[in-house]
Amino acid sequence: MKTRVILGVAGALCAAAHAHAQQPAENPPQETQNTVRVLGHYDNGVGTSDAASEGSVTAALIASRPALRPGEVLEFVPGVIVTQHSGDGKANQYFLRGFNLDHGTDFATFVDGMPVNMRTHAHGQGYTDLNFLIPELVKNIHYRKGPYYADEGDFASVGSAHLGLADRLDEGVAALTAGANAYRRGLVTGSTGAGNGTLLYALELAHNDGPWQTPEAFHKSSALLRYSAGTAAERFSLTAMGYKGAWHATSQIPLRAVQDGSLDRFAAVDPSDGGSTARYSLSGEWRRRGLDTLTEAHVYAVRSDLALYNDFTYYLDDPVNGDQFLQTERRKMGGFDLSHTWFGRLGERAMNNAVGIQGRFDRIAPLGLYATARQRVLDTIAESQVSEASAALWFQNTVQWTPWLRSIAGVRYDRYRFKVGSSIAENAGSADDHIASPKLSFVLGPWDKTEFFANYGEGFHSNDARGTTARLSPRAREPVEPVTPLVKTRGAEIGLRSEIVAGLQTSIALWGLRSGSELVFSGDAGDTAPSRASKRAGIEWNNHYVASRWLLLDLDLAASTARYTGFDPAGDHVPGAVERVASFGATVNDLGPWSGAFQLRYFGPRPLVEDNSVRSATTAIAYLRAGYRLDRRWRLTADVFNLFDRRASDVDYYYTSRLPGEPAEGVDDIHTHPVERRTLRLTLRAAF
Repeated sequence: MKTRVILGVAGALCAAAHAHAQQPAENPPQETQNTVRVLGHYDNGVGTSDAASEGSVTAALIASRPALRPGEVLEFVPGVIVTQHSGDGKANQYFLRGFNLDHGTDFATFVDGMPVNMRTHAHGQGYTDLNFLIPELVKNIHYRKGPYYADEGDFASVGSAHLGLADRLDEGVAALTAGANAYRRGLVTGSTGAGNGTLLYALELAHNDGPWQTPEAFHKSSALLRYSAGTAAERFSLTAMGYKGAWHATSQIPLRAVQDGSLDRFAAVDPSDGGSTARYSLSGEWRRRGLDTLTEAHVYAVRSDLALYNDFTYYLDDPVNGDQFLQTERRKMGGFDLSHTWFGRLGERAMNNAVGIQGRFDRIAPLGLYATARQRVLDTIAESQVSEASAALWFQNTVQWTPWLRSIAGVRYDRYRFKVGSSIAENAGSADDHIASPKLSFVLGPWDKTEFFANYGEGFHSNDARGTTARLSPRAREPVEPVTPLVKTRGAEIGLRSEIVAGLQTSIALWGLRSGSELVFSGDAGDTAPSRASKRAGIEWNNHYVASRWLLLDLDLAASTARYTGFDPAGDHVPGAVERVASFGATVNDLGPWSGAFQLRYFGPRPLVEDNSVRSATTAIAYLRAGYRLDRRWRLTADVFNLFDRRASDVDYYYTSRLPGEPAEGVDDIHTHPVERRTLRLTLRAAF
């Protein structure tokens, strides 16, 4: 097992490469004080972060645990739950800190500095589809929670995850995976010297039918080509990625139909639901470390397409043709993220100052919503063309006042410009908004290998550009008021991190977050819509323990409450707000030729309506991996998903729908999407 050195509190950079040198230092971190050595799975030692809820995950842990879907890589972030309520080709459903984040709202995700969240998306604000990601290439995940960081902007109020890709691999890999339900996956990846740098390549092809009565037939292809060069002092990389996917979807179905036997739990009301998507990107990063400066730059360009057919209410709106609708978009996105840090002193105190500028432009045209029947277009509900531009400037100051007190103060300013063209003339127009977000944190300690944190920050999330200019609802053509373009959030946290027990990294965080407007899922529209202001509070306890040379244990527990603010007779509970989350993991490495992992994750019942009269079921799912090294080159791995074959829900909603023969006004009911049955997948891996 590899070990690594975590840089000390004073005189060191933050361990994460993207953290813009938050730890004060006068010189490059060639020598460290108070050095802490940890075995590699979570790099969460004392002195490595500015909040108890911040941390990093190593490539060794990512590679050691099974994942049913690529998006589940985010479950390495303590407290995050990743599920799916429709076809696997869609973005996953995410939960964290009392939020049903839908497909990514209020949780920002980046791959090598390139944002994944899609604003003003056809299906949901902040849409985060990670199906393009090849998990074997992820070298680390740096995660944060709360709006306490000056370099984090839109969608990052609840948290963020920065996934870093490898520049080179120790060995090439060819792998074949086969499993139940016609699951097949092939992967070839490797790296080679090219000129003065390294060329990394990867190709993935996969197919899966799933347990559904209508086979999902999810077929995907992903490819990556990356060139990197340089030294520790100065390096750059250029990365091209491509992904295509197509699938049939089994979306959530009404619980009443399952209970009366008219629908199998793996059946679909409308088996013609499905979609297709594509994503192509080119991104570059450059980093230069001087004697007392650090400069970083990220640039990216993305082209993506989506066609998505959904039917959530069946025959409620159109009793003849059904309520299926098509959401489409074609997007071009480009942007940059530049930062510069100066390391110096304030008198006798170590200090650094960092400044950054960020920009992004999205052009989405066409952006369409259509009424369909079995994927045949019946009517155009609305077609739009959207241009959305944003620019941000941020500054952050870090001072080591004493050996036991560090402050981090920052401010961020964002400005947005929306321009909307629409087939509904009243909904065309333009809007702009700006917002300032101050940040302040204190780190005290360490004492007895324990440090304490106090964090405060303001942040925001943007709303769909179409809502900022809307005067008529797209379907009913009824008058509506435009939404606020940028919605402020305020959060605070106190916490501690300790390594007082040998081999154990433990942290506790008490947090609170207020949002000026809640984004919630709409069953009728199939997307997120602004709702009332809300407040949340909770506690997290995370533990990462090196039990022995070959055994790593993780236990993460979280509890939260979520309420709307202001009186409404409907009630004050936030539908879908997760209240209890638990995760336990055990990882076995290099036990002779054997390796393995066990992962159990639990998320408890959630209110589904504002008065808390209807609640979801509890979900607890276990994964198991067993690996055997046949020789130096060959390895066989068996992954079992839903180990105990639990009949549980991936997600539950409560809204009105209508099946054939039911009253015209429909029936209020829970709509559920089941977890997949127990599934075995075998992988044969060869190194070259």
